[in-house]
Amino acid sequence: MKYHEMTKNQIFREFNCGLTIEEVAKICCKSLGTVRGWDKGKPIPNECRKLMKMHKRLELSGFEEWNGFRVSGKNLELPTGETVTPQQILTGVALLHIQSDLEIKTSKRLLRLSRAICNIKSKANG
Repeated sequence: MKYHEMTKNQIFREFNCGLTIEEVAKICCKSLGTVRGWDKGKPIPNECRKLMKMHKRLELSGFEEWNGFRVSGKNLELPTGETVTPQQILTGVALLHIQSDLEIKTSKRLLRLSRAICNIKSKANG
């Protein structure tokens, strides 16, 4: 099938999710014929579309609070586009749990410094 003849569903499956017909059939517990029907334009059920996204980590969860978050390589990509490592997440959680005066003051200072650095970078790039 030529690119200009591809349906939106096939583009979604192949390019957005990077899945083969066989992989989609297995993930969604559907027959190969059903998936081929989707590729020809039949609507993909919402639950199957979500499974395909979740399989390729384009979507972490069906809960609205997780919209925009996704796994990108070894990191978590935030809705802002910033990526964080697992170690950064654990450090942030640990700082939240400690809640001592020194840690709170240090956290506030670090946040101010990081914002200042971001402002400097954006001015330099802008």
